[in-house]
This record gives sequence, structure tokens and C-alpha cells, in this order.
Amino acid sequence: MTRSGLPQRPIALSCGEPAGVGPEITVKAWQLLQESCPFYWIGDPRHLPKDAPFAVIQAPEEALALCGHALPVLPLEFAGSALKGRADPKNAPGVVQSIERGVALVQSGQASALCTAPIHKKALIDGAQFAFPGHTEFLAHLAGCSRVVMMLASPALRVVPATIHIALSEVPRALTPDLLREVIAITAQGLRSQFGIAHPRIAVAGLNPHAGEGGAMGQEELLWINDLIRELTSDQVTLTGPHPADTLFHATARARYDAAICMYHDQALIPIKTLDFDRGVNVTLGLPFIRTSPDHGTAFDIAGTGQANPSSLIEALKLAQTMAQRSANQGAAEQP
Repeated sequence: MTRSGLPQRPIALSCGEPAGVGPEITVKAWQLLQESCPFYWIGDPRHLPKDAPFAVIQAPEEALALCGHALPVLPLEFAGSALKGRADPKNAPGVVQSIERGVALVQSGQASALCTAPIHKKALIDGAQFAFPGHTEFLAHLAGCSRVVMMLASPALRVVPATIHIALSEVPRALTPDLLREVIAITAQGLRSQFGIAHPRIAVAGLNPHAGEGGAMGQEELLWINDLIRELTSDQVTLTGPHPADTLFHATARARYDAAICMYHDQALIPIKTLDFDRGVNVTLGLPFIRTSPDHGTAFDIAGTGQANPSSLIEALKLAQTMAQRSANQGAAEQP
């Protein structure tokens, strides 16, 4: 039982790319978490490390009774084997199916949240004609959401890139007032509902060096970013900026905000991966369910060697559990 008195539900963990580090960090995470954070893995048991202690389940609720003794596995049969460090496109349909199954289970209430292990996009394109830039966009498609937001969160920092998987040359065209307005709104709502921050403080980075330096290094801040920030500041959210990105991430600056919205991928991901690489968690805001993921890739170079660090996956599972608990408590409080 949870503190709210509602029955505990396990987290669904999609398998990700079986030739990467996903299977081994899954086993390591289970060994450290067990009953403290119940989850089940959706994938082909053949892809788990040799001698991994797992138990096949037929229904998600069976995971709660088993997680203290073995890794619960909701099995999917994949077409290929898993040669560590070398993706087999034959497995791509199974990887996609694992994600789809996880989404269906969390939407039906058979999981409290969805956690996703890293995928290899080229393998998915080659083997399943995967038509999405990444996990985030695919999850938005499955959930029927027109806009979702990728947040990278750790104990040291939370960052949101307004534009994600596009070339740097495309950022000024893609970054529109409507896009930034939606990203700010979804981020503020996510901080309130999923992180329990009643009055979010959000810092917005400038697009240009020195936030344009009065127009000397770019015009976007003067033309519309300044006005949009003033327009959206309200009693419900404190917005500041646009801030020069090069001074936004030192310790004193980070103490002034709950999340920073950045204008492009590397502006957001470089600081968090520098400050807290092993504990960063990818959170998708704007979905009708909770989704987290470790903030790293498949790490083919060390897959199967036993060197993979499970810290980011552990943090992703623990954060998903905390968010699910908060959601359950809020739901219980709203009931008459």
C-alpha cells in the first residue's frame, strides 16, 4: 500500500535496444531496488544477462509479489538475438512493440508510470521504418498529444530544451513565439503537477550569445522574447530572462529557479550532463501519464562488459515512483 492508502502499482519498463546496456542496467537496478521500487521489464528474456534472476509474469499485478525475489518480466518474443554492441534490425519491431505495450499498460492503469530504456534510432529506422526523431515524439504520437516537452532533471538542475532534435541552423526558424509559449506553459504545469512546486520559478535562456547584448549579437530577444516573458509572468509562475546562457548554470544562479528553459538541445543538455551525468533523468511533460527514462544512450562500446552504471536508470525509476505517489495522493485528496 502507498501512503495515500491506495494499492501500489508497479512501474512498466520498456526494454529499449537489446544490444545496448539496457538489459544489464535493468538487472543491476532491480538488484538494488527490489521491493522498494517495484517494476517489471517488457522484453525478450533471452536478451537479459546470463544467469540473471528473472521470473516471467502473465499479468503486471504479479510483479508486486515477485520483485523481492526476481526481476519480473512481461515477455515479448523478438525475431533476433542480442549480440552486445551490435544492433540487429530484426529486433526493431520488438523494441517498438515494447514501448507500445508499456504505453497501453500505463494508460489502462496496470502500471503507475512508464520508464523507457535507451533505444537505437538507426536500428529502428532500418528494421521498423521508425518515423520519429526519438522516444519523446513517438510517445506523443501514441498518446495523441500535439505538444510535449522534454525535461532533463537531476538533484542539481532541471532543464527544458524548447527545440530538440534539429540542426542548429534550423533553430531560429523553429523557435517561434507560439512554440515558446507552449513550452513555458507545459513546463509550469509539469512542475506543479509532477514535481509538487506550487509556484514555479522558470528562467528562460537567451537564444543568442549574451542574450543578444542589446541587439549587437542577435535580434530575437529584442523583437519578441523579452515581450513574451513579460506577457506570461503571472501570479501562478515567475518567469525571468532572457538570461545569457553562459551565466545561467553556476550554483548561485541555479538557486534562483526551479527549471531553466533553453532554446536548443545542447544549450540544455551540456550543463546537466556536466553537472550530474550519472543521475540525470529524462522526463516527458505534457503526456497524460508519467514517463521517465535514463539520460544516456545505448553505450554499445561497453555493452555486455559489466561496466555499465545503472545510476541514471535507478534515478529514473525512483523519480517515476515519486511522481506516481504524488499523483495518487493528489487524486485521493480531491475525492469527496
